Amino acid sequence: MLAETVCSAVSAAGLGIAAVTAYRKRFLTAVRIAAYSLIPVGLVMTGAVGWLARTAFSPLAWAGFGVLGASWALFALTRAVERRRGTRAERAATGDGRATPVSPAASAPALGRNADRGSGPAAAPSAPAKSSSDDFSDIEAILKKHGI
Repeated sequence: MLAETVCSAVSAAGLGIAAVTAYRKRFLTAVRIAAYSLIPVGLVMTGAVGWLARTAFSPLAWAGFGVLGASWALFALTRAVERRRGTRAERAATGDGRATPVSPAASAPALGRNADRGSGPAAAPSAPAKSSSDDFSDIEAILKKHGI
């Protein structure tokens, strides 16, 4: 009974504030305040306030909220573990779900100091060396194309 009285008083105060706001020619704000102020009365009329009062003082309801919280925590934990491991599609692409080890040759630099000598496992067949005039002719062609 007290909750209904408080909700009615809050709604009446909100409607009063909305009327003053409308008097000041701020109609959009006044309508928004009126909408917010009618919510407590609507909750009382639908019975939601009584349900909330019964739920707030019920140990069984609080145990239910605890179970819902534990469920949410388990979902969050499994999602975090899944992100750390990768998606299901990524695990399916690798086979058994384990990450494949990287071979030592895959981490060798492609253009290192030894690339010209061909002494490493990542050495590729080298192309014939260009003379410096070939390099400048390419640059000159690009500059001419842009009108420089």
